This record gives sequence, structure tokens and C-alpha cells, in this order.
Amino acid sequence: MSTPAITSLAFLTPGNFADDDPYTGLEETLQLFEYGERLGYDGAWIRQRHLEHGVGSAAVFLAAAGQRTERVELGTAVIPIGYENPFRLAEDLALADVLSRGRLQVGFSTGMPHAELLGDLVHDGDWRGFDLSYGRIARLVDHLRGDYLGGPDTVIQSPGNVQRPRLQPHNPGLVRRIWYGGGSLRSVRWAAENGLGLLSGNIVSGEDTDDFTTAQANLLAEYRRALGDDRQTTRVALGRVIVPYDSADAATRTRYRDYAASRHARTLKPQTLAALGGKRFLFAPDVVGTAEQILERLTADPVLAQVSELRLELPYEFHREEYEQILHDVRHLIAPELGWRTAFPAVQEASR
Repeated sequence: MSTPAITSLAFLTPGNFADDDPYTGLEETLQLFEYGERLGYDGAWIRQRHLEHGVGSAAVFLAAAGQRTERVELGTAVIPIGYENPFRLAEDLALADVLSRGRLQVGFSTGMPHAELLGDLVHDGDWRGFDLSYGRIARLVDHLRGDYLGGPDTVIQSPGNVQRPRLQPHNPGLVRRIWYGGGSLRSVRWAAENGLGLLSGNIVSGEDTDDFTTAQANLLAEYRRALGDDRQTTRVALGRVIVPYDSADAATRTRYRDYAASRHARTLKPQTLAALGGKRFLFAPDVVGTAEQILERLTADPVLAQVSELRLELPYEFHREEYEQILHDVRHLIAPELGWRTAFPAVQEASR
């Protein structure tokens, strides 16, 4: 069995806040991005969530995060494309990317969760006939490429300027930093054929197997097969829920164990999720324990051995000080044993 060799370490956080005090939670999430940067993480990612106590606009949040950090990659996983106007979202992402000096990493998914509640609010007309799938993402990617609108003689005039029209600001590098959260064989093929990076986490579609590891390995193999000669130009990032408790107190350790136990039953057999169209899904077990126990499991993970980018998925239910403890322990006790070294050795690590 191959030994994991991680070269890029990132984390994904839910961006929780209280119903009666959203500012405090959002500010703490920005502080977590700063903390991760000080620890030397390569990437800090935010979830995009609608109708929940979380970030409803990743572009707005990452624009703010770009002003609070200097070098860490700023990612979002994932933006459900069904809510979005491809051109307007491309404008927002392009602006946030320029403000961060080219650090955005943008992940997408298809569809529109809570469609029956939000469809009529988001779209004019019968949205049930709209393409809320791959074609909508492809349109956004086309806008980011910066193709001119209209014919070769089409120009627009603004004070002091005459120019050919295209999405502004235009940063040609952003289109090479687009990802797709692929959980099925069809979706990973589409991502590869369109040159998008692949995000694969702790939920995959159960296709021809009831075993999570087998299913995820099949997804990676299909993605790389579909890439063909373009394999060197795209990235694959693997997400795992990893919760070490080496520096946690006794009460927090109990909380972590209870959390993992409450989610274990879903990993024992395929689950059918009504919120995701009644499809059949497989869940990976959370990796919770001491650093030694976690390393034993991760080094035996055949999927992790196939990738070089690891993304730590932080649980929804925890608090800022717990997130910081998890980031600290992973950075110091786990990631180095998987081959990872920070790209910024001179960074002054956060005191705890």
C-alpha cells in the first residue's frame, strides 16, 4: 500500500453564526481564516449555504477574507449553481479574486437545494424548465475566460474610455482555479472534460458498490481516465472529517467522541437522501481520536494515498476555540507525518 504524500493542506469551515447575532459568528470565521494562515495552512475554504445560519454569498465573504489575509488560498465548496445568474456571479468572483490578488479557488455543484421554497424567489419565469446543471456552470466558466460580447466591431463607451465589452474585471488566471464537487461517475467525467479540478469529500454516490472507499477510488480513476493527457494541469483535493483531541480537555474529548458516535450509523449502509433527489449515497466515517490513532487510519486509507491535497472538513456543530484546537493539532501532529511541510516556514505561528 502506498504511503500518503500530502503537499497541500487546507481546511473547510461552515461559517456558523447565531440567529440573533450573525456578526459575531462571521467575524469568528474570518478570524479562523487568519489563524489558519498564521499556522501555515495552504488553503482556507468556506461552505456556501442558503436558508441556514451560514454564508449565503461566498463571493462576499471571500472578498472580506482577502482583506484579512495575505497569502492563503481562499476557497468555497460548493456554490450550488441553480441559485445563480452565471454572468453576475462571474463578476462577483472576478472582483473578489482581483481584490485578493489572485487567491480564489471556486468550487461548484449542480442543482438548487430547497428548490420548492426558493425557486420562484430566485428566478423569473418557470425555473423548472431552466438548465440548473452542468450547462449553467459551463456558461459561468465561459464568462471568466473573458470572451468579448457582440461582434468584432461592438464597443461600449464610458467616461474617458471606449472598449470592447467583456466581463470586468478580467483576471485570466481565475478560470484555471475552478473546481467541481463530484460525487458520481457522470459528474467527475464532466469535470475532467471541462478542465475543472475535482473536490471529493465524505459523501459519494453509491454506484455498483456499497463500499465507500471502493466508490471513491472509482471516482478518482474515472476522473483521471477522462483527463487523459491533461492530468498535469488539474488538481484533485480529498476532503475528510478529521478531529484530533490531543490538546483538548476531557470534556471536549467526550464531546468529540459523542459527535462521531452520533454519525456512525449512516456509514454502515447506503443512505437515500430526499434533499438530494432521493439518490443513493455512501458516507465515510469521521476520523476522530488521538493523532496516533488518526494517523493509523489515514495511512491505511487507499484513496488518500492517491492524492497530494488534503482538505480538513470541520464539523458544523463546533465552536471557534474547538476549530482552532483541531487546526493546531492537525498542523503539528498529523500533517507533517503525512509528508506535508508548510510553504511558508518563516510564518509566526499563532499562540494558543
